[in-house]
Amino acid sequence: MEDDDQPYAVVLNHEEQYSIWPADRELPLGWHGDGFTGSKADCLAHIDEVWTDMRPLSLRRAMEDAAG
Repeated sequence: MEDDDQPYAVVLNHEEQYSIWPADRELPLGWHGDGFTGSKADCLAHIDEVWTDMRPLSLRRAMEDAAG
């Protein structure tokens, strides 16, 4: 069972999709930190606050281009 008290980092990929990753592990390729670390619950709450548009970046750009 996973230790929920372990520190996590909020990470995002090139499509600006968010996730969490154990803070003591090297990030996988294609992901970078957004600067927030904390408990799993704190990281998930941070993601809920900052990830307001769930569409991948490429889709948002394509929709903007199509609109004008």
